[in-house]
Amino acid sequence: MSHPDPLSQWIETVSSRLPKLSRPQAKVLAYWSYGMVLARSCGITLVCAALALQVDSSEKSLLQRLREWCYGTKDKKGKQRRELDVSTCFGPLVQWILAWWPADQPRLALALDATTLKKRFTVLVGSRVYRGCAIPVAWKVVGAEQKGAWEPHWLKLLEQLAESVPEHWTVLVTLDRGLYAPWLYAKIVSLGWHPFMRINKQGNFRPQGEGKFRSLATAAPNVGSAWCGVVDCFSGEVSRLQCTLLARWDEGYEEVWVIVTDLVPAQATAVWYSMRSWIEGGFKDTKRGGWGWHQTKMVDPERAERLWLAIAVATLWAVSVGGEVDANLPVSSLETLPETHVARRTATRRSRPRLLSCFARGIITIIGRLIRGDGLVLGRFVPEPWPTRPSVPKKKNTKSKAHVAQEAA
Repeated sequence: MSHPDPLSQWIETVSSRLPKLSRPQAKVLAYWSYGMVLARSCGITLVCAALALQVDSSEKSLLQRLREWCYGTKDKKGKQRRELDVSTCFGPLVQWILAWWPADQPRLALALDATTLKKRFTVLVGSRVYRGCAIPVAWKVVGAEQKGAWEPHWLKLLEQLAESVPEHWTVLVTLDRGLYAPWLYAKIVSLGWHPFMRINKQGNFRPQGEGKFRSLATAAPNVGSAWCGVVDCFSGEVSRLQCTLLARWDEGYEEVWVIVTDLVPAQATAVWYSMRSWIEGGFKDTKRGGWGWHQTKMVDPERAERLWLAIAVATLWAVSVGGEVDANLPVSSLETLPETHVARRTATRRSRPRLLSCFARGIITIIGRLIRGDGLVLGRFVPEPWPTRPSVPKKKNTKSKAHVAQEAA
């Protein structure tokens, strides 16, 4: 099967960055991820249709190869089929990102969260968050209604990631309040990383040096208020946690952020928690906003895990390219305007959302360069400072479902 130069280069890139894969496995993974970018879909029919225009092979032949790549060994044809354990690629995915990351910026932010697909799957995901996007680097797919604790899965995912991050790197692990658990906090600390976990405001805390506990809701009780300090969090003996408490309630937000971390108060700001929301943007890119995974017909969790490897590689490629372009876009500066200019007088000093995500910009750039004949474009990660101001909260749609239906009609 012949390949045009860009696809051949991408096969070599995937093979070198994921050395735990056999050459045939890396080749088909490169097909998957390359075809996904061309089709902007993880649907196997669309991917194969896009690939068939690039290689000397029929859609039917490609369909069989890509389909079997997601199968377990027992379901594949032939006698020399190898099992694909996607967990062996988690560490190399992190190392791939670090290889394209500047060595003088040794810090990264991870987000842990779960996403569901109807009543079929629940995916536990650890993602590298970057410039408003999220790149999956470790995941576990379970049945949405499958019984059993998530604790073993989260612990294993963290251990697999920790093996690939140098000890001198600063790693911030952000989680929403639905995932807070003492054992998860303790595990993150034991790895030398820093938990940054939002908790509910219904509990109690006791600032260092004080004798009585008080409600977490009093830490930052009003819009515009903030508080931080070393505390004993939670009044129960079993659940008590010695940590730094960060509380902040900004204008435009419905309630206070209450965050626990092992960083000292002078080292952290509650605004960093806003990076956690980027994983939600990553889920959108995986589903309706990008690869269209929500349309999959898969019902087997292990097959879905293998497809997620292709999704992760394609996302890494797109975001690295889009992020590099994003970093070099011209930025307007309020400081260059006169003091009386209306833009300076009305500025909120909050960070504004990007007009185009790095994920979307990356896909546009890759395809545009291919059409122009520039060949394969690979990206680099260009870090930006962690947030110092809250982002502008999205306005909620206050229209009723009936009103929306009338407009659609």
